[in-house]
Amino acid sequence: MTSTSSDVVRVAILSDTHGIVDPRILEAIKDCDQAIHAGDICSASVLESITAVIPKLTSVTGNNDIASLWSEDEADIVNAIPRTAKIDLPGGKLCFEHGHIHGMHQPDHGLLRAAHPDARLIVYGHTHIMLVDDSTVPWVSNPGAAGATRTQGGPSCMILTASADAEWDIEMIRFADASAA
Repeated sequence: MTSTSSDVVRVAILSDTHGIVDPRILEAIKDCDQAIHAGDICSASVLESITAVIPKLTSVTGNNDIASLWSEDEADIVNAIPRTAKIDLPGGKLCFEHGHIHGMHQPDHGLLRAAHPDARLIVYGHTHIMLVDDSTVPWVSNPGAAGATRTQGGPSCMILTASADAEWDIEMIRFADASAA
C-alpha cells in the first residue's frame, strides 16, 4: 500500500535499464510513493513503464542518454532530462547522478560526497553493481542494473524508506538472472 503519511516516503531507486525495465522490478516497486532513475535510461518507453506504476518519477541522464543514441523522435525527451537531481524527503535530501564523471570504471565515493555535501543519500549508477556505502554521511549507493544489460547476477533495484523521525532504511532487491534459467 502506498504511504499516506508525509512523514514516511518510499522511493524506488533504479538505474541502468538500457532500454528495458525488467517486469519483476516494476512489480516490486509498485507500492512506492515516487521513483528515481540514475541514468542510462536509453528509451522513453522505460520512463513510460515506470510512470505507469509510479507517476512521480525523477530521472537523470547517463553517458548513454544522448540524443544520437536514442530514437530520433525522442531527442526532445532525452535533451530535457537533467544530469543531476535532488529531492527533499522526510529526514534529509536524496541527490543523484549517473556517476561516470567521478570515475569511469568505479566512481569515487569521496568525489560524489564532495559534489553533494548537503545530501543524506547519494545515488549513482553506471557500474551496474549494487552497493550501499554507509561508512559515513552522506551514504552513497548504487541500485545496480534494473534492465537486462550486465545485471551482475540479475536485475536489481532498491527501495528507500525515508522517515523524519527514524533512520532511513534501504532495501536491496535482486532477481534471478533470466538468462541463467
